[in-house]
Amino acid sequence: MKENIKKNSIRDILEALGDDPQAEGLHIYISKEDITENPFPYPFRSDSYTIMIILSGSAKIQFNLIDYKLQADDIVLISPHTVTHVREIESSMSIIGITFTLTFALSHSLNRNEVNAFEFFASKTALNLKLKKEEVESLVKLTNLLHEKNTTVSPFYGKELLLHSFNLLMYQVAEIYRERYDEIITKMTRKEELTSKFIKLLEENFKKERKVQFYSDALYMTAGHLSKILKNVSGRTTGELIDAAVITEACILLANPTLSISQISDELNFSDQSFFGKFLKKHIHLSPSEYRKKT
Repeated sequence: MKENIKKNSIRDILEALGDDPQAEGLHIYISKEDITENPFPYPFRSDSYTIMIILSGSAKIQFNLIDYKLQADDIVLISPHTVTHVREIESSMSIIGITFTLTFALSHSLNRNEVNAFEFFASKTALNLKLKKEEVESLVKLTNLLHEKNTTVSPFYGKELLLHSFNLLMYQVAEIYRERYDEIITKMTRKEELTSKFIKLLEENFKKERKVQFYSDALYMTAGHLSKILKNVSGRTTGELIDAAVITEACILLANPTLSISQISDELNFSDQSFFGKFLKKHIHLSPSEYRKKT
């Protein structure tokens, strides 16, 4: 079943943004006009890595059930399999997006053994930081250079120029994250650490385990204490986060027309299709078939 889950490819993402594909495995998106409407009102996974820089505006975006508010001068790194859900475009946005596949990254890396420089790509969650003005300016220049080398056919050293432009940008991003890595870890509170552990546990078990007690036992605390911590960090209780995980997965599966509603109900371990329909109707006010028609 997992192999059948629909993911947004680079091409799918570009189609939603109204842009044309560039080189195989790499695309640089630079807003030609402000984004005012939500291009992705549904949750989705991607088959690629994305570095997104917010130049202006703001949006509420959910990554793996955790809410983020992205604003001007923010950078966010999104790994494959992260569930992304754009909740709201709060004010018209101008962004830069560098999207690439793992195959492209490996074939265009100067030193494949330099794991530490790019360890942030191993993360299953989105990583975001506030950039300094000079960092934004530097990354914009490097992105424009990469865009030029990715869209211009050179008769002599086109591949080499693309490779070095890509690595120059990647190392610049790596330097920013490396500089702040210890600071990020130090600032992570005990509550945030527990929330991170809960989310990982949830990702691995939500299809079969939906009782709060299972998660609180696994984290060696009472159900009430766990809910209090999660509410403080994420704004939602344990039960609400479990339901959100099921709803998000259901929406992703329903976006795949090759799967029947009965198959999806079985994949999510509902006792029957009717119970699945009632669950979805309760939480998003749409039946599975009604939601499928809207996507």
